Amino acid sequence: MKVTFLGAAGEVTGSCMRVDHERGSFLVDCGLFQGGREADRKNREALDFDLRDIDFVLLTHAHLDHTGLVPRLVALGYKGRIFATAATVDLLGVMLMDSAHIQEKEAEWALRNTRSRKAARRTDLVPLYTVEQARHSLGRLRALAFDEMVELGHGVRCRFRNAGHILGSAIIEIDVEERGHSRRLVVSGDLGQPMRPVLQDPVQIPVADYLCVESTYGNRAHRSFADTCDELAEALRRTLKVDGGNVIIPAFAVGRTQELLFVLADLVRAGRIDRLDVVVDSPMASAVTELTVRHDDLWDEETRELYAWTRRNADRFNLRFVQDVEESMALNSVRGGLVIISASGMCDAGRIKHHLRYNLGRRECAIVIAGFQAAGTLGRRLVDGARQVTLFRERIPVRARIHTIGGLSAHADQPALLNWLRGFREPPRRTFVVHGEPEAAQALVEAVQRDLGWREVTVAEPDLPNTLG
Repeated sequence: MKVTFLGAAGEVTGSCMRVDHERGSFLVDCGLFQGGREADRKNREALDFDLRDIDFVLLTHAHLDHTGLVPRLVALGYKGRIFATAATVDLLGVMLMDSAHIQEKEAEWALRNTRSRKAARRTDLVPLYTVEQARHSLGRLRALAFDEMVELGHGVRCRFRNAGHILGSAIIEIDVEERGHSRRLVVSGDLGQPMRPVLQDPVQIPVADYLCVESTYGNRAHRSFADTCDELAEALRRTLKVDGGNVIIPAFAVGRTQELLFVLADLVRAGRIDRLDVVVDSPMASAVTELTVRHDDLWDEETRELYAWTRRNADRFNLRFVQDVEESMALNSVRGGLVIISASGMCDAGRIKHHLRYNLGRRECAIVIAGFQAAGTLGRRLVDGARQVTLFRERIPVRARIHTIGGLSAHADQPALLNWLRGFREPPRRTFVVHGEPEAAQALVEAVQRDLGWREVTVAEPDLPNTLG
C-alpha cells in the first residue's frame, strides 16, 4: 500500500490523499486550495492523473478545503462513487452550489476586466467549475451512517466515526486487504475541540496501523471557553444596554454561526443577559442551521436541552433569519438593540460588509470577531487596529469597539490533539502529520514524540509516495 499526499501537506488547504494498493486506488478528500497567488494554478493542476484508476472517494467533511474540487473531479470524467456521512451530503448540496456560483462570478469579473483578447483566452478566466457541473457532481454522492463498517469492494472496508468538527464531520477507519493481510489506515480529518457546544466530542480510536492526523493548531492552546463567554457577555451588556448600539458579528456560515447561536442563547438562559434580539443575515447560514436542526441526532445533550428552552422562551431569545435582500437592507436603519450575525467570517464578501458600513463608524456599536482572520482580509485589518477602512469605495472611520474573542475554534488545539492520540492502545507503525502550516505541524510532531513516546512520526511531504507495510 502506498499513500501520497496531494494537498494539505505543509499547508492547511487542498486536502487530498491518494491510496494505492494491490487491487486498486482511492482518494480521501478532494479539497480546494485556498489563499495565496498560487491557489488557482494548484486547483487547475490538482487532478492531473488518470481518473479511471480511482475506484471511489471518501470525504471527511463538507468544508471546501476538503471537498471543493469534487465538481471538477466529476467534470474531468470521474464516474465512481463518492462516500460521506448523511449530514455531509446534505451540506454539500448547499456548499458546492454556492462555491460554483462564486467560481462563475469571479471568472465573469476577470473576463470583464481583462484588457486584451489574448488574456481573455487564458484558461484561468474560465470558471474552475460551473453551477451545472456542481449540480451534476452531487449525483455521485452516497451517504454512509456513522459507526458502521461498510464493504467498498477491491479489498477495502471503511467506517466513519464522529470527529466533532462540524456537522457530519468524520474520522475514517479504512481497512485495506493485501496479500491476505488487513492493515488499518486511520484518517483524522479535522478534529473538533472537545467540550464545545452543539456537537459531540471526537471519538477516540483504539487501533491503527497507519495514521494521518491534522495539525491546524498543533503549536498552541486555545483560550478557555469560559473566558470567551465572559468577554462576549460583557461586550453585549455594554453595547446593547448601556450604549444603545448594535453588535455585529462576522461569522462563517457553517459551524461558527450555529455555535454562536448556542452561546448567545445560553447567556440568556443563565440570566447573564436579560434578553436578546438576534438576526442571522446569511442565506447559507440559514440553510445550514436548518440542516443542523434536521440532524439533531449529532448534537450533544446540552444542546438538545438548550434548543428546547429556546422554543419555550422565544420572548427572551428572539431569533429570526433574513433571506431576501430588501429585508437585509432594512436592518441598516435599525440604530440599536440588535445582534446581527452575518457572513463572510473574514468580512471580505457578502452581507456583512453592508452591516459594517452602517455600524463601524458609530461609537455606540461593537464588532465581535469570533474566528480566525487571514492576513490581507478586512477582518484582519480590524483586528490589527485599523482606524479607517474602505467599503464600497467609501472611507469608513473605525469608531465602534472591536472585540476579538478566542475559544470558539472548531479545530482541536495541541493539548486536545495529544489527548485524542492517547486513545490509541499502542502507537501506529507510522504517523503522518498533515493539514498544518510547517511550524504547527513540526510542533505537533515534537510534542507527540516527547509526550507520548511515539517514534515513527513525520510531517507529510507533498506528492511523495509513502510505501506502507
